[in-house]
Amino acid sequence: MEDRPLQLIDLGYVCELYREFAGELAAVGKAQREYAESMKATMTPQLDDLEAEITYLLLRATEPAAVMELGTFHGWSTSWILSALRDNGSGHLHSFDMIDNVVRNVPHDLAEGRWTFVQGDIRNTLDQVPTDTGYLFVDAAHNSRFARWYLHNLFPRVPSGIPVSVHDAFHFRTTLPLHEGKVVVRWLKEKDVPFFTPSRAKARADYDALNKLRNELGLAPIRGAGDNPMIYFRMPSLSATA
Repeated sequence: MEDRPLQLIDLGYVCELYREFAGELAAVGKAQREYAESMKATMTPQLDDLEAEITYLLLRATEPAAVMELGTFHGWSTSWILSALRDNGSGHLHSFDMIDNVVRNVPHDLAEGRWTFVQGDIRNTLDQVPTDTGYLFVDAAHNSRFARWYLHNLFPRVPSGIPVSVHDAFHFRTTLPLHEGKVVVRWLKEKDVPFFTPSRAKARADYDALNKLRNELGLAPIRGAGDNPMIYFRMPSLSATA
């Protein structure tokens, strides 16, 4: 597969990945819907379909050796990430959360040999973050204080150029006061780092374009609320005190 580690994450790139991995994505999407139905008593999916699919696609394209997931809740994002690593044939996921609901929910066949779960406050387990992390997925506490903490403590620990996903940034056209999204988006602007979002509220044209493409590719209709508030970007070069 062509090496594309520094390609800008934008609508064109994401559409390219949808076309490249459409067949495998359809199979994973079907399996995930069946998984959600079987686990509905103990798990509520926390990512909308576009967010989950784009995360899967970026993982397939970049083939990271190590992935860090900050925030697992019941395991929906965890299972999508592990599905991508399985389909890549390589890679290990390191998931961090204060609660361990995910341990009971993630299918054994996805977890075995490719997953490490670290329970506890990330502020106390930061030294267990892999220094060779190739993809960073953030969906944890959504307040501004925690966002400032991970921008200054977690982000400088991972390599520059890797894809990063941060959830719950744009439920509305603008970020909310005292919210994680406002802190992260402001930080990206200060560092002149572009981001991509499929948020229906923030980027309706991109949201519609992706839905049109999904229909053309024969993918199942979007399930859930369809808010898609996640943002994606490349990690800028940071010092330990960024």
